[in-house]
Amino acid sequence: MQGIISFIHEYRYIIVPFFVWFGIQLFKLIYDLVTTKKFNFKRILQSGGMPSSHSAVVVALTTMVGKAEGITSPLFGIALIFSCIVMYDAAGVRRAAGKQAKLLNKIVQTPGLSSLEVSEKLVEVLGHTPVQVLVGGLIGFIVGIII
Repeated sequence: MQGIISFIHEYRYIIVPFFVWFGIQLFKLIYDLVTTKKFNFKRILQSGGMPSSHSAVVVALTTMVGKAEGITSPLFGIALIFSCIVMYDAAGVRRAAGKQAKLLNKIVQTPGLSSLEVSEKLVEVLGHTPVQVLVGGLIGFIVGIII
């Protein structure tokens, strides 16, 4: 038992963010199951939706580093900047790409508007709203503080 605790403590910067990600993705899978009455295992690997697992992971990691190394350490600075970039990307670039995918799917499906034949739809849920990013970040911060 002591070996397992030692292992978890030694690799906590990998294990905790992984379980944060897994927990949020599992929540999304269960939420989809309850609301749609359909089991979609792919949901556990898909991005997008409430809350942002990307934000939760990076904020949990940043919080853990801040607690262990101090908020003036270079490692915390790196983690913080990394977190900001990931959250900006989730709510900005990937969200815009999802909106574009939705529009392109409508264009391709509109009769007479396009002569393109597409075998599959583009993925529309890529990014997050700012609220989804904020909630994910809050979950990550709480987990980082507790651990």
